[in-house]
Amino acid sequence: MTHTKMQLYQSGLIKKDITMGFKCGIIGLPNVGKSTIFNALTQSKNALAANYPFATIEPNIGRVSVPDRRLDNLAALNESLSVIPTHIEFVDIAGLVKGANEGEGLGNKFLGHIREVDAIAHVLRCFDDENITHVNAKLDPINDLKIIESELLLSDLDILLKQQELYTKKIKSTDKDIKIKLEIIDQLLMQIDASQQININEIDSNFINFVHELNLLSVKPTFYICNVDENSVLKGNLYTNEITNILNTESSKEMILVSASIESEISNIESVDEQNEFLDALGLKNTSLDQVIKTGYNLLGLLTFFTAGKKETRAWTISQNTNAAQAAGKIHTDFEKGFIRAETISYNDYIELGGEQLAKNAGKMRQEGRDYIVQEGDIFHFLFNN
Repeated sequence: MTHTKMQLYQSGLIKKDITMGFKCGIIGLPNVGKSTIFNALTQSKNALAANYPFATIEPNIGRVSVPDRRLDNLAALNESLSVIPTHIEFVDIAGLVKGANEGEGLGNKFLGHIREVDAIAHVLRCFDDENITHVNAKLDPINDLKIIESELLLSDLDILLKQQELYTKKIKSTDKDIKIKLEIIDQLLMQIDASQQININEIDSNFINFVHELNLLSVKPTFYICNVDENSVLKGNLYTNEITNILNTESSKEMILVSASIESEISNIESVDEQNEFLDALGLKNTSLDQVIKTGYNLLGLLTFFTAGKKETRAWTISQNTNAAQAAGKIHTDFEKGFIRAETISYNDYIELGGEQLAKNAGKMRQEGRDYIVQEGDIFHFLFNN
């Protein structure tokens, strides 16, 4: 029997749970503005923002919907009864200090929290203020950056040495993969010894999943949030220029400028229109949330597709290069198992022509097979066999 997506909603087979985009951990030294930025991103007062180290012990967790005008436009066009955006979960992780990998400052516990996230937002304090203490007494964002990255790498070193010991004991096993995995671990250890970093691009692609299973911290997708004063949020300052130079020569990681004090003010404005007016007055086009979402999606290689109708319009987050059958499985496993085809309309055609039926009449609805690679903004109607 052939089913459509809407019939499954009506039967209750598709659960209307929250659609997750990614989980982002906010890290950095104590007192760099992590909790203030967390509160701004989540528009909450959940995290204690205080002028002393380790104000955060247990991680603060906040979930926010991803703003997407396309979703609003689709919902308005369909007069949808329900609108469900995708969400991002932010985790405000307690400040790390030098020696964290050895337990300094409750470091092992905090490092464990980082392992649970998909991407890392590393906050660096890039403003002078004698009234705000610095854990190292002197403000030096480059040194702060290196301290955190060193602790993450040392934590990875400890994991790899333990895994090396474990697989060495299993080397006599008949499992051929044991030897290969041990070789990969040895290769990673040699990378650390030679360059003080891990480059997973040098690992055999057939075993890259094994490297990901090790859940190493230093290779997690990372971007930097430079917490600057209000006057530096547009063009940066000497501190952010130094960080830019480091990133240009040592990595391809991205950096965004955020003023925690500005974002704190914005989070206290309830009206979206008033928030936009406030941003315009400062010459800002986007909030920190917009910047973080865009950067995170780019880092993780994510995209958004939609399902739209009278009953519900919903955004879904998937990885780039996902095929139509796998995208259908994001909604329900039965969709992927019994996939027949996907009726597909691009977002621009859907909006410009006035909805599904008019787009179909204009020949803009495509019949795509299971191997079709989903494109950003595709609107799907899946058909499958039960």
